[in-house]
Amino acid sequence: MILPLFRRTVRESTISSLYGTIVAQARLPCFYQEYRVADTVNGRFDLIVLHLAMVLERFAGEPALSRVGQGLFDRFWQDMDHNLREMGVGDLAVPKKMRALGEAFYGRTNAYRAALADGDAALLAEAMARNIYGGAPPDPAAPRRLAAYMQDALRNLAAQPSDRLAAGELRFPDPMISFKTAL
Repeated sequence: MILPLFRRTVRESTISSLYGTIVAQARLPCFYQEYRVADTVNGRFDLIVLHLAMVLERFAGEPALSRVGQGLFDRFWQDMDHNLREMGVGDLAVPKKMRALGEAFYGRTNAYRAALADGDAALLAEAMARNIYGGAPPDPAAPRRLAAYMQDALRNLAAQPSDRLAAGELRFPDPMISFKTAL
């Protein structure tokens, strides 16, 4: 019974800070205005998944961040469950909806990971077009611009010190800089 007292746990405030930063970044108006992501429940989900996937990818590279990454992942799913219930999804339908969200999450993150591993910007833009824009972007350049933002954000995350990330300090680049350079 006393051993759990000695386990190092991730503070809830750290997870809240990280998750809050991810959600705040995903809700920036420029993603919906300039990048032309649909300002819908699905569009917002897609942008949260995009940002969460980038952070989890960064955390996966370091064992010291694994517990923080797991806590962040768990917080995301708690938030999705809460949001479904808040939108009026009944208790019996929540598991089915959560499974669909899980399939969407893993499908998207695997597509991004594969495109990034390939190193082909066009492949990443195709993944964006398929996943963020449903295969029909309102602006043909939008997926390319969002892919450029993702690459900038990943470089930015890689440069952030692990101890600062573990303390809940997370920064994303200004998406408008990526937008303007990808014009």
